Amino acid sequence: MKINFIRHGKTHGNLEKRYIGVTDEPLCDTGVQELKNRKYPDCDIVVLSPMKRCIQTAEILYPDKKKIIIDSLSECDFGKFEGKNYNELSCNSDYIRWVESGGVTTFPNGENPYDFRKRCIDAFCEAIKKCQGYKTLSFVVHGGTIMSIFERFAEPEGDYFDFQVANGCGYICEYEKEKLMILEKI
Repeated sequence: MKINFIRHGKTHGNLEKRYIGVTDEPLCDTGVQELKNRKYPDCDIVVLSPMKRCIQTAEILYPDKKKIIIDSLSECDFGKFEGKNYNELSCNSDYIRWVESGGVTTFPNGENPYDFRKRCIDAFCEAIKKCQGYKTLSFVVHGGTIMSIFERFAEPEGDYFDFQVANGCGYICEYEKEKLMILEKI
């Protein structure tokens, strides 16, 4: 099975380098234009997060394709850091502790990174089961969602942060025997 992984287009929060997880913001004009100006691989079905930015991206890229929304593919809840950027958080003691932990401690009033990764992996496995019989899938999801799935399944292997992708970018993969063989970047 061939699988395309595409991170949603840019939002205003992305332009300002904010932690945008559970904030359900739409694409900005720049994000829409960038998506329309690129060519994306075709697919038989689209699997996506329920967030506006993913739904809008999927509609732009695959307007006529069947879509399956899986709630658990949504981005991490950044808790107290939600909607803020590095400059706004740089003197925050909770943020400093989180950075010093290597990003592995629970976000204050938010989600534990390991729970988030497990949620994404489980959602990916659920999607694969739902999409048996299709030859090519496109996942339109979040950067953290892609990194979580790839940390577990990607070949060649890598750590979570090795699989960061820019907005509107991603990977084309072949999925076989619980491995995502990375064929090329989008």
